[in-house]
Amino acid sequence: MHTSPADLPGSGDAGGMNVVEYHQAFALAELGHRVDLITRRSDPGQADVVELSDRVRLLHLPAGPATKLAKSLIDAHIDEFSTHLGLLQPYDVLHSHHWMSGVAALPVARAWGVPHLQSFHSVAALPGSALSDGEPPESPARVPGERLVATESDAVIAISAAEARTVVERCGADPDRVVIVPPGVDRTIFQAGTSPVETPGYLLYAARLQPLKGPDLAIGALAEVPAELRPDLLIAGDVSADFAAYEADLHALVEAHGLTGAVHFIGPQPREKLAELMRGARIVLVPSHSETFGLIALEAEACGTPVIASAAGGLREAVVHGETGQLMDSRQPEDWGTAITRLLAKPQRLARMGVVAQIHARRFNWDWTARLLELHYRELL
Repeated sequence: MHTSPADLPGSGDAGGMNVVEYHQAFALAELGHRVDLITRRSDPGQADVVELSDRVRLLHLPAGPATKLAKSLIDAHIDEFSTHLGLLQPYDVLHSHHWMSGVAALPVARAWGVPHLQSFHSVAALPGSALSDGEPPESPARVPGERLVATESDAVIAISAAEARTVVERCGADPDRVVIVPPGVDRTIFQAGTSPVETPGYLLYAARLQPLKGPDLAIGALAEVPAELRPDLLIAGDVSADFAAYEADLHALVEAHGLTGAVHFIGPQPREKLAELMRGARIVLVPSHSETFGLIALEAEACGTPVIASAAGGLREAVVHGETGQLMDSRQPEDWGTAITRLLAKPQRLARMGVVAQIHARRFNWDWTARLLELHYRELL
């Protein structure tokens, strides 16, 4: 089978592709399929075709200027991406990731007479909802685009029950066409090390720096931990063009809380380094307002590190409350600070959670993910 995940908003390099689609591609290749990852060219130096393995290729297509763009600007180039996608040799299956890719790929799949599957990874916040606070305005095309690909695709691949509910209730997807394919964990990278020492160590936040991900809550929570027990907080993440000024706001928040020297902005990290940071952390914080799954929580658990996460979306499926970490209904910094303090004050309980977290994470396997995808592809073929 020759399948093609299309990713219009992608960064244009293999390391920057969505983690899920990248690992899905290689896991499908292990089953004998040929997979092309297709994204827009975001740098003039990017080759048309990059051979990632003997069965996986990365293709760069023209779609707007060959430079990185804010996601809010990319949808102006959907038609160009669609045109160049249609010039390729037909695939057996087109599987789009993100709504813009789906809008571009759906008519191509119809012209080729092949199945089109849609994965979302995120769905637009409802107008006026708390999720939209601090976020840039949604493109006017996003909501109708999401509804189009949710209702017209041959199947919608959701990553969690929470996402399945969202695409049915908010995007109008037919429940009979929605299937759940959970992600996996790359255990060659994300694996436990030695048992954590009984010291405060450090806390870790690893996500993009934008209001939706809640780094401000992580900083506020740290301020609520008693000074004698307070660990440092490492913030690993990049700022996209949509949030160019947001990092300065976070630095100001650190200063306002008197945490200068205790909060360290270390920028985006390669996967191997991120796993090393997870193994060294006492707790990983995932304070997002919303997550379709929250793979970062699962990767932390695979490293034997408990997670404190928002009880939002797929995080309720990634974290087992009281066993692998703690789920928080509150977004008050004092409540998060109390949760952190209680776990740090009981290192034996924290260590037990880390052990159970490793066991829980083993349920999620990229080979199993690929076999489920293969099953659904073949059913449509």
